[in-house]
Amino acid sequence: MVHLLLMLAAVLVQDAYGRPAPPPLRMKGGCYVTSSEVGLFRVEGEAVILSFPMFARVLHVRRIAPSSARYVISKANGSDSAAAEDKERVVQSDKQLWFLPAKASDSGEYTCTYRNETYCVTGSIRLHVYEPRAADMEKLSFPITATVGEELTLKCPSIGDFNSTCRLIEWYKDSAPSRLQPGRGSSFQWNNRSLSIPKVQRSDAGVYTCQLNVVINNQQFKVSRALLLHVEGPDLSITSDPGRTTTTTTSSSYTPKFQRPVIVSPLNGSVYEIQEGSAEEMFCRVLTECEAADATEVTWLVNSQPVESSYLDGRALQGGRRVTRTSEGCQIELRLIVLAITEKDASTELRCVTQNQAGRQEVVTHLQLEDSTFTWLLVAVVAGSCFLTVVSVFLCVLFKPKRKKKMDYFLARQNSTF
Repeated sequence: MVHLLLMLAAVLVQDAYGRPAPPPLRMKGGCYVTSSEVGLFRVEGEAVILSFPMFARVLHVRRIAPSSARYVISKANGSDSAAAEDKERVVQSDKQLWFLPAKASDSGEYTCTYRNETYCVTGSIRLHVYEPRAADMEKLSFPITATVGEELTLKCPSIGDFNSTCRLIEWYKDSAPSRLQPGRGSSFQWNNRSLSIPKVQRSDAGVYTCQLNVVINNQQFKVSRALLLHVEGPDLSITSDPGRTTTTTTSSSYTPKFQRPVIVSPLNGSVYEIQEGSAEEMFCRVLTECEAADATEVTWLVNSQPVESSYLDGRALQGGRRVTRTSEGCQIELRLIVLAITEKDASTELRCVTQNQAGRQEVVTHLQLEDSTFTWLLVAVVAGSCFLTVVSVFLCVLFKPKRKKKMDYFLARQNSTF
């Protein structure tokens, strides 16, 4: 009865807020299936750690698996355990799968499954491993947009799974074989973790690669990440004469071939109200011409920084780009997942940015924690009302006065026949 009351209270609270309840986990093959993880794109010959943050979050929130639970990570159309195929190179560690190092043949879909006597839940992720000579830089790189003149700090993204004591990071630009050297005459500054450009120029655009060596199981492996920097705005060139300093701008002009992309969701200035400790899945949807879809970039920024370089790195994942045709053109959809919302995340600015050769647009939204005071007050009022109703009905039945049973009788005249 108590569980029924709580469920009823939750439904009434949901209706009061006007938001639909989160969809239940779908069932497949006797197991509950979590949302697909953001796909990974990696290079052959490097150490790769495959993890399942959405899957782990479901287990944590629903308190399904104990700390001593055992998990099985398998590859689609493969053996029950992915690590069983090559035990020396592929190692499972709890809810992670380590490739030491990764090979192009490791590409495919992987599932992590937890099963006990009464419950089964599974999550999946797709891994793409490219050969160095066939690497798809558009998919391997993390897009970043900067404006001429701004100060930019680049951080090596998605390395949180590796031992922090091994993060001796080197930086490279484009295909240059020698690493970037800070110092006099250099426009770059860095420490062991980040690369800074005090004043961005158009010549700074390009592919930046951060590379580090990590030690796993007493073996050393290489790990690298690529960041694709786009620079907007005209260059500022300063010329001096004995009497004055003038600033001239140089820029290139072009005639847009396509219409400017339009962000249809989320709305500018909108707010995501999220309960503390919960996860939130957000989508940026952009409408553009189908001919320009491949050339249209869409990305999420956190407080004007790339997700992988922001304070949410490790708790926020973006990916799952999807293009679908509509009656008005093509819609590009990019997903952003934020795990375990905390008080620190209140008023965090999320910015969706899209651009192609025809133009650029961005919308700004914010995260906000729900006020749980009213929620629990409403739950308490509804639950209390339901409880009092049940008690009242029970007391009425218990103390209802019993009426005396009447004797049935007939009035008949004398000498009549019945």
